[in-house]
Amino acid sequence: MFPIFEENESNVRSYCRKFEAEFAYAKNAVLTTVDGKQYIDFFAGAGAMNFGHNNPEIKHAILSYLEEDRIIHALDMYTEAKEQFLITFKEKILVPRKLPYKIMFCGSTGTNAVEAALKLSRKVKNRINVFAFSGAFHGMTLGSLAMTSDTFSRGGAGLPLSNVTFMPYYNAFEDPMLSLDYMEHVLQDDHSGIDKPAAVFLETVQAEGGINPAPIAWLKRLRAICDKYDILMVVDDIQVGVGRCGTFFSFERADVVPDMVMLSKSISGFGLPMSLLLLKPELDCFKPAEHNGTFRGNQLGFVGAKAGIDYFVSHDLKQTVRQKEQLIRQFLEEKILPLDSRLAIRGIGMIWGIDFTAINPAYAKEVSHECFENGLVIELAGRGDGVLKLLPPLTIEENLLADGLSIIEKSVKSVL
Repeated sequence: MFPIFEENESNVRSYCRKFEAEFAYAKNAVLTTVDGKQYIDFFAGAGAMNFGHNNPEIKHAILSYLEEDRIIHALDMYTEAKEQFLITFKEKILVPRKLPYKIMFCGSTGTNAVEAALKLSRKVKNRINVFAFSGAFHGMTLGSLAMTSDTFSRGGAGLPLSNVTFMPYYNAFEDPMLSLDYMEHVLQDDHSGIDKPAAVFLETVQAEGGINPAPIAWLKRLRAICDKYDILMVVDDIQVGVGRCGTFFSFERADVVPDMVMLSKSISGFGLPMSLLLLKPELDCFKPAEHNGTFRGNQLGFVGAKAGIDYFVSHDLKQTVRQKEQLIRQFLEEKILPLDSRLAIRGIGMIWGIDFTAINPAYAKEVSHECFENGLVIELAGRGDGVLKLLPPLTIEENLLADGLSIIEKSVKSVL
């Protein structure tokens, strides 16, 4: 269908195999192909486009910066763009939430921030092992991949992925607290055979793991366990941060303060490569250049990120997400669950999943294909890709949100 890509691009390409169209234009929550066909976007660049495609306010800031011949590449040198981002992020995000973090610019993508956090955790605590959770996805470079649980992703490593112990996530048992009971047992038992970790890495809402929002009580107890046993709590907010859960950070709902937080994807505001590691000041023990990267100072990323934060605050996206969350929840409860009693739904804010596992996980893939045929781009998650993942831009118009949900209903009915 697309010979130039088939003949020249690596076999590793993936999303193009699911969405077989050549895209040319994008505006907010609509993608347009070279031949003019339009698709509603319930994928949002895997969470990189929270503010929509070509957000006009963010685009204006970036274009103005470019037109003035401002510096584009600067490694980690001091620049006005970085200064303005730091001021905005501190004054509008960190200070109102009483978060004490220093900011480390790690590189171009989320896995760079995870690798930095992993190195720093081991350096601070002088321990090698870390805990991660079943269902986790933290990235595809070797350190972050070692903390990623799915067999397919791990299979590409080409070597053993070690020094990580996986703990059961809250949803492994009927009683969520049993997973933390097990963790405490491991930490207390001098015959557990498991080394004490430097840190616990977690997503407070597992995305690729199947849309699993951890209960507030579970998160609070995990924070207490980390404090009790001198373990760092490190939150991966790469996909579910920057407003996706309603609050800017996903952990705000539990009123806990992680020791470190990783951000990427939507933090640049415009889908540009950018990642951050937020860390408590007492953990800031890397020596100059002990962790670096050529593209850790993405100036357009700084400009877009500042404009994105301004947009988040001035447009009260927190309230917007809560309103749309109710629309999505009501739709799923009233239109999807009655179709089959074995279906399950999970989510928070504007990340939701329809779980087909109890019927047949393959149905989720069939539904996603039906959706694409009907003009909706939507992805899968979870064990066996059995969960249909709803991840539209936070800025999607309500009529388009309703149209996309109708396509899902039509497609689920067709497959069932």
